[in-house]
Amino acid sequence: MTTTRPTGTAPEATASRVAASPADARALGLAHYAARGVLEHFLARHGLTFPQQIALRAAVTAETPRTRDELVTEVRGVLKADPAALHATLDELVAGGLLAVAGAHLRPTEAGRAALAAVAAETAPVSARIWGGIPAEDLAAAGRVLALVTERADAELARLTAGAPA
Repeated sequence: MTTTRPTGTAPEATASRVAASPADARALGLAHYAARGVLEHFLARHGLTFPQQIALRAAVTAETPRTRDELVTEVRGVLKADPAALHATLDELVAGGLLAVAGAHLRPTEAGRAALAAVAAETAPVSARIWGGIPAEDLAAAGRVLALVTERADAELARLTAGAPA
């Protein structure tokens, strides 16, 4: 079935309508899940889940090998996930040969590095289409706002999980 785009709904027109909307939690969530959906499409080709990719990336980009608990702490800071679930994620990566146990540390294997590199190569053209044409000053402003929102949300989550009243 072929669909036609009504007049005035070219990607550029859609982008200008979106730009007129103020940033809020809903807009942030929609952007996150749209981008994550694209990434998860490519991860699935390699048998990876989003949490596995985050954990594997943390291991690959670490300057020194990390212990299991260090990786769980780092990934929990990103995903805000239950530590037990993150330990299971690390177990899956070890079982899949993407991480290897080296004494008290988990190290990425060549297969783990290759999987991340393959996903990066496959997503690069799509990412270029998604991010392409956005002015550098807009990206810088968005980066500053998102960093501030992340900082504030992390502080609120810490307060809430410490038992402080909402």
